[in-house]
Amino acid sequence: MNQAVNANAEQNAATRVDFRTDPSQYKHWKLTFDGPVATLAMDVSEDGGLRPGYKLKLNSYDLGVDIELHDAVQRIRFEHPEVRTVVMTSAKDRIFCSGANIFMLGLSSHAWKVNFCKFTNETRNGLEDSSRYSGLKFIAGVNGACAGGGYELALACDEILLVDDRSSAVSLPEVPLLGVLPGTGGLTRVTDKRKVRHDRADIFCTLVEGVRGQRAKDWRLVDEVIKPAQFAESVQKRALELAAQSDRPADAKGVQLTPVQRTDSADGLEYQFVSVQIDRSKRLANITVRAPENVPSSLEDILAQGVAWWPLQVARELDDAILQLRTNELEIGTWVFRTQGDAAKVLAADATLVQYADNWFVRETTGMLRRTLARLDVTSRSLFALIEPGSCFVGTLLELALACDRSYMLDDPDAEQPASIAVDEINFGTFPMVTAQSRIARRFYEEDEAINAIKATLGKPLSANEAEALGLVTYAMDSLDWEDELRIMFEERAALSPDSLTGLEANLRFNSKETMETRIFGRLSAWQNWIFYRPNASGDKGALKLYGKGEKPSFDWNRV
Repeated sequence: MNQAVNANAEQNAATRVDFRTDPSQYKHWKLTFDGPVATLAMDVSEDGGLRPGYKLKLNSYDLGVDIELHDAVQRIRFEHPEVRTVVMTSAKDRIFCSGANIFMLGLSSHAWKVNFCKFTNETRNGLEDSSRYSGLKFIAGVNGACAGGGYELALACDEILLVDDRSSAVSLPEVPLLGVLPGTGGLTRVTDKRKVRHDRADIFCTLVEGVRGQRAKDWRLVDEVIKPAQFAESVQKRALELAAQSDRPADAKGVQLTPVQRTDSADGLEYQFVSVQIDRSKRLANITVRAPENVPSSLEDILAQGVAWWPLQVARELDDAILQLRTNELEIGTWVFRTQGDAAKVLAADATLVQYADNWFVRETTGMLRRTLARLDVTSRSLFALIEPGSCFVGTLLELALACDRSYMLDDPDAEQPASIAVDEINFGTFPMVTAQSRIARRFYEEDEAINAIKATLGKPLSANEAEALGLVTYAMDSLDWEDELRIMFEERAALSPDSLTGLEANLRFNSKETMETRIFGRLSAWQNWIFYRPNASGDKGALKLYGKGEKPSFDWNRV
């Protein structure tokens, strides 16, 4: 058993993905700035794939391309507050982006494909999140053929401007070419965001060649079609028009995103405020998040701390830990969250987030926390919170417990520092889920009586029994039962089917309320996961396996 565990750990270490990068390491994107407009030009290096065995031809992308895109957008958010519009375009002639690299997908394990789709979804959702909350707008300057995931990237932008050169088209050819679906929200954004008529969407998604020119505009697939001679000028003009509508400051000094400092070991990750310890025999990760040691109270001091300001640093560390575990530790199926430190300091940090919410840097930090917590919500792992003496599950850190599938609180009134939790203003909408609800509203199905009872305790430390009575924790347990109950619960969880748990958890986490994002992560992800597994896509004679080999796929014609 131990030999097998160690062998898996060694194999994992050899293939680990690191999500940390910076512009000096980019292989696939060119990032330039011109006043309030930033341009992200895709210029994918064919030989720059994250793993060997395929070439990234025609501006096709793999996970490495999206890691750079995510980093570039983060740097625009924090390092360049003067930027109000981002233009997504291509540095290659007559090709915008041909989407996810098919040969990479054909070579990849199912888990790799799913994690790849999830990260690209989150990155695209992040563009829309910044547009919604931060005044940062995105234009897709589609200056060539735009297919599959390339069009899905364009769909995530606020506007799509297509060059009218008689050949450039937008398309979602996954169904006719690959036997799969547009896996990063394509179908959902076509209907829910761009309001393309059902019958036209059906035609569009089964046309290999896609739609170009005036028809693309008439069908709402793009916003404008522009002749080549006027294209660059028109894109710039529209970018400036959108920039004029934003309140991002023209004269603020940016905050440099220095590398996230992490110490890796065979069974853990260590950051300043986050620790991860892996118990491989139990397939369990213990994640501890620590409170700040000092809390600046003035905006000047917050800006002086910059990237070291606790709300931003803890968000970046937790985000990195989630991505590391999700991508590199596939067999670690249960994540257990704990917190440590002075709860009063967490509440003080929250107070500054509320007090200075209109400041661009505080707003971007709140956005980083919001997106990190949302990444946790859609992670296919069993999530548990343990609330013990010395914990600080209050305010922002209480969101971790509210995101978990279950939370257990130790009821030990004789402890030197009995466990307590507390809600503050930040728990009622500052960090909405992808359902557009607070986690408390989701927990109680938006029922006013339960939510108002919790609001009445704002800032008050709640004991285990009080928290259980309000419904904020799953169980309050005394010290005699604590260790045995937890041991039994974790053993039971580890014995269940990971596939059924993934379906169970996703369905229960997103209840009743639907948004474009929940449809993308819930329904579409489930369909795509199933389709990825089917022999019509991934079998020896499946469309995904035979793509580019000159051989027609052989389908099982049964409708399932």
